[in-house]
Amino acid sequence: MSGPLDGITVLDMSRVLAGPWAGQLLADLGARVIKVEHSSRGDDTRGWGPPWLAEQNIAERVAAYFLCANRGKQSLAVDIATEGGQDLVRALAKGADILLENFKVGGLAKYGLDYPSLRAINPRLIGCSITGFGQDGPYAHRAGYDFMIQAMGGLMSLSGEPDGMPMKTGVAITDVMTGLYATVGVLAALQERARTGRGQHIDLALLDVQVATLANQALNALVEGRSPERHGNAHPNIVPYQAFACADGHLVLTVGNDAQFARLADMLGHPEWAEDPAYASNAARVGNREVLVSLIQKILLERDRDDWLAEMEARGLPAGPINTLTEVFDDPQVRHRGLHRTLRRGDLEVPQVANPLRFDGQPASSELAPPRLGQDSDAIFAEMGLTPEDIAKLRRAGVVR
Repeated sequence: MSGPLDGITVLDMSRVLAGPWAGQLLADLGARVIKVEHSSRGDDTRGWGPPWLAEQNIAERVAAYFLCANRGKQSLAVDIATEGGQDLVRALAKGADILLENFKVGGLAKYGLDYPSLRAINPRLIGCSITGFGQDGPYAHRAGYDFMIQAMGGLMSLSGEPDGMPMKTGVAITDVMTGLYATVGVLAALQERARTGRGQHIDLALLDVQVATLANQALNALVEGRSPERHGNAHPNIVPYQAFACADGHLVLTVGNDAQFARLADMLGHPEWAEDPAYASNAARVGNREVLVSLIQKILLERDRDDWLAEMEARGLPAGPINTLTEVFDDPQVRHRGLHRTLRRGDLEVPQVANPLRFDGQPASSELAPPRLGQDSDAIFAEMGLTPEDIAKLRRAGVVR
């Protein structure tokens, strides 16, 4: 199925999550994505299990981690440390539109495969380099991993209970956001190339993305001149906007304006709260957070979670259960939107989570399952004009798998 990026070719030399996430999104949008992997082990995340999706041959098992970010791609297994492997990548770069890579600064230059070298043979090539700290600065030489960046970039200082340890998120959110920013940058560069005919280089750092996505909390700090405190499952700027315990579980209540608070107060049997100067406005509720939250919590403990949720739904109050992931994929709305998909690779069924984008009502998700290591090597080489004898020679030399 064609998409908005039909006809665009991406050379994806990235590993783990941030770069592959961008490559998968570009594939979902219709681009051809050739994933260049190490000829013996492939992307590191192929081995980041359990859990595993097992092939009939146990040697071909692949970690669920790899499957989350590599849909829609072709796998080319090449040893770029060899001269033959470098020649193959250069040949592919001549016809590519986009290069994605997340090697450390200077890591590709020693192979002659860095963006300036490849742009010299293809001036239309757009390059996106993803690193921990960017191409310059005192930390540029360091490796960067999501967990470390969440710590250094301030996100962990905002997460967790006030009297507990700072916490990371349950998903490598900095990597995912970096993948999204990479995609935005690449799409902007494609638009610019349409006007100028020339590609350009995108320098994207995990730390930069983490700081940029601190959103309201960054401005809280810059406006007040002090670091925000941790509020656990509560919101720093809105009350009541947090998790509450009920008689048999927990729910999340997100009251975003004064009209919603008035409906909440009426439901809880205290309509006078909506007129009380201590609670009538959000600013007043934030100032009296501890007293108000205690009052609400005491009442919510009197009934079961689902009873409260049904009444909140009837009154137009935004609230929801705290679902486990199995409950998420069993949720009627999630099922209706088709977010759990299954792709086939031969006889193997590969579970996937759909791309949330829809164009004219049609979902933007590739139909190609994440590839086996090197499964497309021969086909790609044949397109490049290599004969079976040429490919066999490269394989004997250890250049390709």
